[in-house]
Amino acid sequence: MSLRTELGLELKTYGHSVLKAQLSWFPPSADCKLLIIAGIHGEEPDTTVSLSRAIRSIETADISESIGLILTANPDGLQLGTRGNARGVDLNRNFPTTNWQAEPTNCRWHADEDLALPILTGNHAGSEPETAALIELIRSTSPDRILALHGPLACIDDPQPGPFAEWLAEETGMPLLTEIGYPTPGSLGTWGDEQGIPVTTFEFPPEGIEILSRTQVPTLVEILRGNCPM
Repeated sequence: MSLRTELGLELKTYGHSVLKAQLSWFPPSADCKLLIIAGIHGEEPDTTVSLSRAIRSIETADISESIGLILTANPDGLQLGTRGNARGVDLNRNFPTTNWQAEPTNCRWHADEDLALPILTGNHAGSEPETAALIELIRSTSPDRILALHGPLACIDDPQPGPFAEWLAEETGMPLLTEIGYPTPGSLGTWGDEQGIPVTTFEFPPEGIEILSRTQVPTLVEILRGNCPM
């Protein structure tokens, strides 16, 4: 049973962060069709809270047995309030892809401003323990699809959109894009594509958690129930 104030699922550890925080997830009880990942950027806590609220909005027995859940892929960044991990590395630019780059990339300060700040990509591709652990988890789980939760660009991003991305765009009323509009070297999405694992990015709009709870959490609930194409 799920209570609004508690998570009714059993957490398991798949690794540890730079600061030795547990990297935890809720594994599926059957073959993994969908892995949902929140909180890979520490400055996007709304993704973690929204996914948690979705879980806590329904009975645990109603959550699809083929969905795996990661509430916080970057616990150190979430604790510090930073986009990167405790080493200042953007984990979503640290995956071992063909386009990974050693030079810092840019990140936003405010989404509606042109100011770009440099952020590290790691000493080498896959250098960070959070990235390495997530890669190992994905390889061992072999999900059919990954859903990455981000914000605040208010869109659905999928380089090869199919029924799932189209459903998500229609459900949320947000545009479906095949590219985000700027380079993302070393990203989870690129890595997944190179591994043959489709990655859809659900970019929340720039709204507070209380508003997201009413506007975006219901869509997450439908996904958790399995009421969507996978």
